[in-house]
Amino acid sequence: MPTKKIVLKFPPRLVEQPIIYKLVKDFDLEFNILKANIMPDEEGLLVLELTGDEKKYNEGIKYLKSFGILIQPLSKDVVLDKEKCTHCGACVTVCPVGAFTVDEKTRKIVFDNTKCIACELCINACPLQAMELHF
Repeated sequence: MPTKKIVLKFPPRLVEQPIIYKLVKDFDLEFNILKANIMPDEEGLLVLELTGDEKKYNEGIKYLKSFGILIQPLSKDVVLDKEKCTHCGACVTVCPVGAFTVDEKTRKIVFDNTKCIACELCINACPLQAMELHF
């Protein structure tokens, strides 16, 4: 079963609807919430990992789009400004999934985007604001 990471942007009118529940119940999809920013009467943002049969996944995406939910694939590109970065390692210490490591030979930061969950802790931790996360 394939797993895909997506970003959902909900219009305010849908924030209190059980849409993700329907993805599980009606389309037999498994989900993992990677990030959520959902407030009453405001646009909602949800970053999900969805796992399931490809056909049912596509049907689930069609269902979401029918409500006017904007769907984007999650792009976890961390852009590192080499001019600003001093490779201090602040990002390494805060990353909950170990996406950042220090190369033993060069002592420079290495980023493994396959581990990234887009939590943005690295961005907040960088004292020189040398990192950006793009969706």
